[in-house]
Amino acid sequence: MDGIKLSFPPESPPLSVIVALSLSASPVTIDSSAASTTVPSFVFSDGRKLSGTTVLLRYVGRSATLPDFYGNNAFDSSQIDEWVDYASVFSSGSEFENACGRVDKYLESSTFLVGHSLSIADVAIWSALAGTGQRWESLRKSKKYQSLVRWFNSILDEYSELLNKVLATYVKKSSGKPVAAPKSKDSQQATKADAQDKGKPEVDLPEAEIGKVRLRFAPEPSGYLHIGHAKAALLNKYFAERYQGEVIVRFDDTNPAKESNEFVDNLVKDIGTLGIKYEKVTYTSDYFPELMEMAEKLMREGKAYVDDTPREQMQKERMDGIDSKCRNHSVDENLKLWKEMIAGSERGLQCCVRGKFNMQDPNKAMRDPVYYRCNPMSHHRIGDKYKIYPTYDFACPFVDSLEGITHALRSSEYHDRNAQYFKVLEDMGLRQVQLYEFSRLNLVFTLLSKRKLLWFVQTGLVDGWDDPRFPTVQGIVRRGLKIEALIQFILEQGASKNLNLMEWDKLWSINKRIIDPVCPRHTAVIAERRVLFTLTDGPDEPFVRMIPKHKKFEGAGEKATTFTKSIWIEEADASAISVGEEVTLMDWGNAIVKEITKDKEGRVTALSGILNLQGSVKTTKLKLTWLPDTNELVNLTLTEFDYLITKKKLEDDDEVADFVNPNTKKETLALGDSNMRNLKCGDVIQLERKGYFRCDVPFVKSSKPIVLFSIPDGRAAK
Repeated sequence: MDGIKLSFPPESPPLSVIVALSLSASPVTIDSSAASTTVPSFVFSDGRKLSGTTVLLRYVGRSATLPDFYGNNAFDSSQIDEWVDYASVFSSGSEFENACGRVDKYLESSTFLVGHSLSIADVAIWSALAGTGQRWESLRKSKKYQSLVRWFNSILDEYSELLNKVLATYVKKSSGKPVAAPKSKDSQQATKADAQDKGKPEVDLPEAEIGKVRLRFAPEPSGYLHIGHAKAALLNKYFAERYQGEVIVRFDDTNPAKESNEFVDNLVKDIGTLGIKYEKVTYTSDYFPELMEMAEKLMREGKAYVDDTPREQMQKERMDGIDSKCRNHSVDENLKLWKEMIAGSERGLQCCVRGKFNMQDPNKAMRDPVYYRCNPMSHHRIGDKYKIYPTYDFACPFVDSLEGITHALRSSEYHDRNAQYFKVLEDMGLRQVQLYEFSRLNLVFTLLSKRKLLWFVQTGLVDGWDDPRFPTVQGIVRRGLKIEALIQFILEQGASKNLNLMEWDKLWSINKRIIDPVCPRHTAVIAERRVLFTLTDGPDEPFVRMIPKHKKFEGAGEKATTFTKSIWIEEADASAISVGEEVTLMDWGNAIVKEITKDKEGRVTALSGILNLQGSVKTTKLKLTWLPDTNELVNLTLTEFDYLITKKKLEDDDEVADFVNPNTKKETLALGDSNMRNLKCGDVIQLERKGYFRCDVPFVKSSKPIVLFSIPDGRAAK
């Protein structure tokens, strides 16, 4: 790990990473002086970068020479990952003691969290506890969590010199808040130099100055905001906050054939959902008069010309590097045809305006790009005022420069057009703008082409742009994704330029960590072939008991559970039971099955048995969810979704119709506990033993089912 520097915000050092580095004696330089850093990062000597506390901790685990520091097999490594992810729960004030209780119980029969030696799982949990300072110190002195305290103290005793030094440097025990390491003489001098240099920090954005950064998020209003756009939007937000700058939202409305006010309205809505704070909203169409003047100016200066070459021939000439026959038109001839274009005449419709660059340039983007085209369609915002519209390649640099944009963030798919962007500004005589590239977000089995998404909408294969199978912001939120998870997922990638085809699992895993500690628990039983279990010594009269909706989170409230002589269980559970077997009825106690009734096909149709509430839940193999046999139960439709396409990554020339997944939606009827009558649209719950769900249609009347959408939990796809 030579040549690596750890940078982090002075006010929140990544304690687990620092502890892991200390224990493994890794030669990493620790630098807490970069005030602009908002996420802990490893900066490598070749300029590469990794960001995020858990990412760095896992990297140390893989790189360290300590035996089994990241497990010695795939199963151990996966267990370690679970504990590393769980460590963040300790930072939740209301969840702290519940988390302590869980780990304490786990350690009753274990020396280490995973395997038989210290691993980064132990480091993550140990550091999470130590990082709370006085709160954990008070619990250590009590006898409440004896196994947890034993484990914590044994690690501290084994590595006392190293760990006490880390704690003394990075944890203020009186408040429990992390503190920055004391700055070295060199870093103090660097800080003074930065202050003298108008606040320039060590930055990722080239030539960025604090307080002087102006960015823009410029979606085309031809669809709803999807997860790919969200990456661009959130990176703009991140850099604006980091450099105390501002973001402009600009609608790139230069193609009336694709755009509409519906898309504008929903893009604004989605930008708000992402929490993007913007200075103002502008439109490229605001600048149409100035753009036309600029096009005419370039024609007068011989830097642009009007071309009536048929499109297919023009494309071939560009590929072959052949000059257009129109390239040497006189200024008067160009302006005459320009007027025809403005009028939208039959002659004008045959023409376009092109920049005069170099048709033999190896970079084909520099071979006389198109600046203007005729389009007689009505514009969603300004009606029929114009018959000509600028291309993105012409309008974008012009408006960026006029609006004072200092840094334009663009995905790396535009890399070959960067030289064109700079050349356009040079020919226009306008101020240059810094371009900053990031990798486009690509996800498996996912369409991010608005044209292909629109095809699904138009063919009726989805319910609309907010369909939960869509990668739109509205779609994934409707599926049950929390915006906090999306933000964390995207910022963990940072502004990386590496092109990766990513799995959805990581995003849903982050989402699970957010919803699991707080979402209420409810019970559902699949309606089809459900089995009535009669408890002969059960209550003659039903009674109700209030129990927590979440055993580890009081804020979830309580639910009313009815206990009856006859209860419903699922056929799958009933089929797994043997006569004489003792089972656990969740939230009630144990019962012993005495009789099993089956039909002629061998399917279980009824059970009978007796309660054994003194029995130990630790001795039973089956823990059953159940519902009382009452008329208060609610009808549910449990909806699961699959990917819309069957190919991991569609190529540009793939026909989407050839790869449509015919089975993307599965609905299962179920019964739910009566408390679910109070669910509101958007509520997230966990159905015991079934997973997480978002309420899409709440209770209206008994005959209409509550509709619940299954939320993926990040495990491998079925």
